[in-house]
Amino acid sequence: MKLIYTDVLVIGGGLAGLRAAMGVRRRGLETLVLSLVPAKRSHSVAAQGGMQASLANSVKGAGDNEDVHFQDTVRGSDWGCDQIVARMFTHMAPKAVRELAAWGVPWNRVRKGRHEAVINGERITLTAPDEAHGLITARDFGGTKKWRTCYTSDGTGHAMLYTLGDRAIAEAIPVHERKEALALIHDSGRCHGAVVRDLISGELSAYLARATIMATGGYGRIYGVSTNAVINEGMGQALALETGVARLANLEAIQFHPTAIVPAGILVTEGCRGDGGLLRDADGHRFMPDYEPEKKELASRDVVSRRMAEHMRRGKGVNGSFGKHLWLDITVLGAAHIDKNLREVKDICRYFLGIDPAKAWIPVRPTQHYSMGGIRTDHRGESPWLRGLFACGEASCWDMHGFNRLGGNSVAETVVSGMLVSEYVADFCASAEGNLAISTSLVEDFVSREHGRLSRLLATRGSENAVHLRKRMEQIMIEKVGLFRNGPDLASAIEELRGLLRAARKVGVRCQSRAANPELMLAYRLPRMLKIALSATLGAFQRTESRGAHFREDHTARNDRDWLNRTLYQWANEDDELPTLAYQPLDVASMELPPGFRGYGAKNILEHPATAPRQAAIDKLMQNHERTERHALQEALMPFRHLLPERYRGNNERLSEPLP
Repeated sequence: MKLIYTDVLVIGGGLAGLRAAMGVRRRGLETLVLSLVPAKRSHSVAAQGGMQASLANSVKGAGDNEDVHFQDTVRGSDWGCDQIVARMFTHMAPKAVRELAAWGVPWNRVRKGRHEAVINGERITLTAPDEAHGLITARDFGGTKKWRTCYTSDGTGHAMLYTLGDRAIAEAIPVHERKEALALIHDSGRCHGAVVRDLISGELSAYLARATIMATGGYGRIYGVSTNAVINEGMGQALALETGVARLANLEAIQFHPTAIVPAGILVTEGCRGDGGLLRDADGHRFMPDYEPEKKELASRDVVSRRMAEHMRRGKGVNGSFGKHLWLDITVLGAAHIDKNLREVKDICRYFLGIDPAKAWIPVRPTQHYSMGGIRTDHRGESPWLRGLFACGEASCWDMHGFNRLGGNSVAETVVSGMLVSEYVADFCASAEGNLAISTSLVEDFVSREHGRLSRLLATRGSENAVHLRKRMEQIMIEKVGLFRNGPDLASAIEELRGLLRAARKVGVRCQSRAANPELMLAYRLPRMLKIALSATLGAFQRTESRGAHFREDHTARNDRDWLNRTLYQWANEDDELPTLAYQPLDVASMELPPGFRGYGAKNILEHPATAPRQAAIDKLMQNHERTERHALQEALMPFRHLLPERYRGNNERLSEPLP
């Protein structure tokens, strides 16, 4: 049995994992990163449009600050987020983007003087002041009051991931590539590391650590068509779920991006619409102003996706060889703008569609894109049930997104959560609880168990075909747990997915190799994917309301009275066919921004009884502190800075708010 010791084990080599590894390394701890693929091929590299941070440097970002970003984030979440975490996030985002700039991310910059932009389908002239010249600029994104999405053309994730990858090399952080965690090693409510399989040789090892950080991304590949990379199968969430101790949260909160190309499902960035692109129907009509006259194409992603689907249901979709779709028109931006700021979009259109987006409209439709749910953590990124297990990025439900995330907030969350969680992990390791005390017999038990599972799969000539089972799971999720949901379809999906889980336990493997063996990988991953799919579907079935990206056609109201809570999932026994659900209420009495109307469509809310009293208390406090400086007023409303590491508590600087 091969044992590998480190202070901190990071599972996942994307933006969140690398930034977390750098943070603990800078605190003097040994760390290593496990990655299914070379780190620079992690799914973070696919992020295009940008990351949100309230720098307020661009002309249309003037007046932006953490307060505005916080309000946009909470409203975007449909009041499902943890407002303390949202405050921590919006406070940290400017620090994160500036740190990345210092490390070499080539952010697009403000150019002083006059320049053209397309807003609401019209070409206008904006004039940037001289004092902003050379500062990091921003573009418009959906659901925001200000332009705050910092970007590097449309290759933001690529630039960020390569920069962090280079920093990891410079700081001598080892990245063990082609490694897959098969199980978390734990006992008595304490995580000690993971059993790991080498995907090339098939060898099993035990990686033992004082703290383990899960940063494995989302679970989009439980759907047949997704903008996610093929490695985003939810294995990080499944490993935590299979401990029987850690909880997952909000798995039913799944976002669909409005503009994925048809039929491949590859994303074209929200930056297309942020820069002035338009959505058109089969008649060439720009339809979004008919539904959302204020925000139009730049309404929140969940809203735009539903409006597109509704419009196609009304017979306005374009008939194509792969079903109905709509058009994204960025020809209005001009070839020069596309060549400079939307180069990846141009390449995607050329290689996968055979068109020039400066001349032809892009066929798009809503497609699964992001997972708001994940491993439930506290504000420090740690599981409250399994000490020593931390999570950050899309793998976690740190819960700054609630039931819908704003575009650009996820890329920002990766580095912000990595920055913060690494500090809390280092503090944990410095405490008495952070000592590594584990018997080798326990480790041997976990390694032997995983070895036995693989042996049984290889030895069993099962009656079921894993490929067929997975395809059916993907179809069920698209057809019955998609953009629009209803009770009968969800109930049907649960029963069929349970049948698939039973069948997945009888899968046969023809190739007998323990080394590189895709058939074996699918055989042991499929039951875990089905557990995630079942959990998401059961959570959606039980949640009889519509909130953010979770929309029930048979329960269209947002029900704060009964459902202002977070769904928790536990898989108590290995042979169970369904998770155990519990609910974690959100405390209205402590909210800085009590539940209200998001501003889309008709107001349809069943209000929480504590909302009006909390709003009255806030109104009174604000009247009594009318002349109070905004940071002090915010602390009076909902204190959060004491929860931050001391080094990050200071205010952010802007042109309008210089630091002393």
